[in-house]
Amino acid sequence: MGTTGASKYLRADAGVKEYLAMAAELTDKRLMEILPGGDAVPHTLAEAMRYLTLAGGKRLRPALALAAAEAVGGGWGEVAEVACAIEMIHTYSLIHDDLPAMDDDAMRRGMPSCHVRFGEATAILAGDALLTLAFETLASMPRKDLAADVVSCVARAAGWAGMVGGQQLDIEAEEMASVSVGDVLKIHSKKTAALIAASVEAGAIACGATERQRAALRRFGEQAGLAFQIADDILDQTSPAETLGKTPGKDKEQNKATYVRAAGLEGAREAAAARCRAAKAELEEFGERAAALRMLTDHLVERTS
Repeated sequence: MGTTGASKYLRADAGVKEYLAMAAELTDKRLMEILPGGDAVPHTLAEAMRYLTLAGGKRLRPALALAAAEAVGGGWGEVAEVACAIEMIHTYSLIHDDLPAMDDDAMRRGMPSCHVRFGEATAILAGDALLTLAFETLASMPRKDLAADVVSCVARAAGWAGMVGGQQLDIEAEEMASVSVGDVLKIHSKKTAALIAASVEAGAIACGATERQRAALRRFGEQAGLAFQIADDILDQTSPAETLGKTPGKDKEQNKATYVRAAGLEGAREAAAARCRAAKAELEEFGERAAALRMLTDHLVERTS
């Protein structure tokens, strides 16, 4: 699998599980400081915001943000707000994706979905609140001179041209009798890869990355994001609910535009591996400082959940 190598935060022989656990611990600690507490009003909204955000997700995006920071010589102090904001945006998207009007899923992260636990109206509001809190958090990052650039990067990835636009294409594809690989990649590049690419690029921007470094890491994130989503398509067909943390087989049941639907399981596996190689090829100029990014990229296609 490889090692973190140049990571400031782990011993050199640590693996991907240790790196993700470390990133999750740092992220969760900061999220608990950022999110409204138990004494906040409205109480139900505060509880709903914390419910799924602190439910033990993979924290892959915060880990990628931290690894990108390390690749350009930075660390957690510079990137904490970026990592937490991205995780809140990701969680908001999961809450809204699970709604009956969207993907209609009753389980997320091994628990009842937010709308099942709190009702649809509160789930919608919790997602809205997490999204806006994310941008408030970005505005408080240490390097105020870089905050506008970070906000712009993340907003593009999360909005109509990125994640939200990808969700619209995903909904429309359910009515298509057949989908091509091109159709699937158009959806995946917006719905999933855009926010993963922003995790990496924004993490680097927050540490003062050069334009050349930003461009390379953006390309890396785009390829890594596609590898992640293609692997997700595979897992939906091959993993049980207890491993997946959500309802398996939903993609096929809802006629989703997945890589498996377009190219079959073997074709999807080959494509995920190819995107993984393409992502790592963008990291050559960073040398050993990108060791954690390389390790995380391998994990994207080797994971089981």
